[in-house]
Amino acid sequence: MGARLVASVVLEKTAYSFDKPYDYLVPFWAEDSCFAGQRVIVPFGKGNSERQGLILSLEKSEEFTQNLKEIRRIVDETPILNDEMLKLCSWLHESLFCTYFDAVNAVLPTGITLKLVDSYKVSPDFTDADKLNAEELYVYNFLKNSNLEIAADKLFSSCDLKDAKIINKLLTKGAILKNTNALRRMNDATLKSIRLKENLPENVFALLTARQKEIANILLEAGGTSVKELQYFTGASVSVINALVSKGVAEFYEQTVYRKPQNAYNKVTPSKIVLTEEQSVVFNGLSQKLDSYNSALLYGVTGSGKTQVFLSLADKVIASGKGVIIMVPEISLTPQTVAIFSSRYGDKIAVFHSAMSLGQRMDEWKRIKEGKAKIAIGTRSAIFAPFDNLGLIIMDEEQEHTYKSEQSPRFHARNIARFRAKYNNALFLMASATPSLETYNAALADKYSLYKLEHRYGNAVLPQTEIVDMRTEAQSGNMGAISGVLYDEIKAALDNGNQAIVLLNRRGHNTYISCPSCGYVASCPNCSISLTYHSANKRLMCHCCGHSEPIFSKCPECGETHIRFSGMGTQKVQEELQLLFPTASILRLDADTTTTKNSYSQYLGDFADGKYDIMLGTQMVAKGLDFPRVTVVGVLGAEKAMNSEDYRSAERTFSLLTQVIGRAGRGEDMGKAIIQTLDPDNTIIPLAQSQDYDAFYNDEILIRKAHIYPPFCDLVLVTTQSISQEAARDTANEFLINLKNNIDGEYSDVKVIVLGPTPASVAKVNNKYRYRIIIKCKNNKRTREVLRHSAAFKMINDASVTIDINPESLV
Repeated sequence: MGARLVASVVLEKTAYSFDKPYDYLVPFWAEDSCFAGQRVIVPFGKGNSERQGLILSLEKSEEFTQNLKEIRRIVDETPILNDEMLKLCSWLHESLFCTYFDAVNAVLPTGITLKLVDSYKVSPDFTDADKLNAEELYVYNFLKNSNLEIAADKLFSSCDLKDAKIINKLLTKGAILKNTNALRRMNDATLKSIRLKENLPENVFALLTARQKEIANILLEAGGTSVKELQYFTGASVSVINALVSKGVAEFYEQTVYRKPQNAYNKVTPSKIVLTEEQSVVFNGLSQKLDSYNSALLYGVTGSGKTQVFLSLADKVIASGKGVIIMVPEISLTPQTVAIFSSRYGDKIAVFHSAMSLGQRMDEWKRIKEGKAKIAIGTRSAIFAPFDNLGLIIMDEEQEHTYKSEQSPRFHARNIARFRAKYNNALFLMASATPSLETYNAALADKYSLYKLEHRYGNAVLPQTEIVDMRTEAQSGNMGAISGVLYDEIKAALDNGNQAIVLLNRRGHNTYISCPSCGYVASCPNCSISLTYHSANKRLMCHCCGHSEPIFSKCPECGETHIRFSGMGTQKVQEELQLLFPTASILRLDADTTTTKNSYSQYLGDFADGKYDIMLGTQMVAKGLDFPRVTVVGVLGAEKAMNSEDYRSAERTFSLLTQVIGRAGRGEDMGKAIIQTLDPDNTIIPLAQSQDYDAFYNDEILIRKAHIYPPFCDLVLVTTQSISQEAARDTANEFLINLKNNIDGEYSDVKVIVLGPTPASVAKVNNKYRYRIIIKCKNNKRTREVLRHSAAFKMINDASVTIDINPESLV
């Protein structure tokens, strides 16, 4: 037998413990059309069930090919992943404890990934229908009478099948045939909505339960609405909504979602870039690093004109025929960045973020792959933009935690950027006014090139900042959220035709609801956290799992009616601001007001156009936004983020305060920032007030070194979880025992410091108990091997283990 072409294939739905490439023969008919990077359908296991796979590599082989199974179908006409992306998937698998297909699904846009759908039809050669029992004959006749190939889910529902036993018997007897099709996941391009049917009988509501009638009346007033929105504002369960449809009162329909990304904030007039002397020095230095692999940090104060440097570098890279990736940490920053770049580059830009539909993201991905777009702009998913010739990667606000994925693979976009920059001999540029301690430490150690912008662009100067002690405000009789100083500054700004931004990093109305009589606290039944009251829908909501329930007037424990509402969220502050400034138009920007498509773009565009006077929001209003008419910024509860037990809490607080202060005074008028706090003596707040990052860094790096935290080590967070608290705890202990035995034996060269296991800070999430182990170590191949081997044991009951290298939070 001559040499045969053998494909190394990784498979979908494979457990991590045996996730590896498997060898398959390439059929003779496919040898000229089979390439690495294509998706295929292959037989797998003893039953030869069909699985989706991806070809990692191909090679000719003359040995041991007689026992190999053949590829059954090739899904893609051309490779879906190029050599760079195949290497990236292998690197993710080795580095981040994920399966190969976890990596593939991260790299590809969701809309272009495949799902395998089984379908059935009668066999034309089957002649023994009289030997089938009644149940088998019913399914056989249904398929025969339909004269079609029917998808499995439709067949199961139409024939009321509870499992696949009858189907499998019919397959074994040769009565029916199965076909497996690979379909793209494009069904999320529309929004599922609900409305009442027309011409309903007058007495139809009488047949409904009280809850169903309540929802039907809301639909009668509101007309059609999305199912998601209906559930949020009413707390209606899926069963209640489905019951309305099954009773013929309402109907589902698909609301059209447009595939073209929209950007309401698009009124930037393109202008010639004029760099200051300081910017020119930075640009010239970075330009010299464009044609070879380099990593650099641009450390510039807020408003220093980093974007002008980005644009100048992008001009040079695009002129050379290479691609550019620009990442921002929040969806809220995307519209403004898109507006700036689209005014200059038009249709050459493509946009990526989670608020886009599957179809939009897939189309943008295809535009880049086909060479129609040269610049990718977006959140962390933009790092996977499929440029064949990449010249520049920019990560703005590089310190932000949103660049780290919380789902497998748990990658940090910074590491992906370094990988891609090295592969493409490109420049990777990080930028921030408050870089992460790890990045700044690496720059000072010459691991990254360091460039600085120490002055604001043009005539703008840093805002004056004042700290207000809210204890003094309370003593003087002001029990509200807005201090007298902040009120005066906002009023003066509005009187002069300017705008204000107010930051409170807590959404909802009240954050703590309790009974002073018996001590009852409204808590989530699924998670170990308290519920937050939302005044917009008058419900208590869990910000972990989404549980929702109506607000109560009597204590569920003792029946007392005096319920205490404590803490404040953005909804409550919005009400107070409206009372203080009755003629002002107030925009609230948080996770509750930005659930609809394009809401970020629309709201920010409206604020830029002056349709709102005050923008109140969570951390999404703190970073990167540039509104020249904003002259006042207020920060409420500045000390709250510092109460976290996480080792990054001081860094996050300093960054948030520094960034939001920097939103003021970016135009011609002088800016003013008011920081309200109950802890004015905390050293972090004065450092943020003076925008003194270097002083903060010098203090914080000593604390990190003393306690052995990054950048002086790598951290690994091992989390076990189960519906059983005992199983979660015992699984954590089993992992710890294995780790100790491995390090005492084969891996004695691996040095670690282990803390735990202990219950996680939020010990239960979505009815699953969580335990954690914190490991301080050096992230290298040997350390990853010992972690992998320590997790290789039979799990207790339903327990699971996740391993996260350098997590953004230990909470």
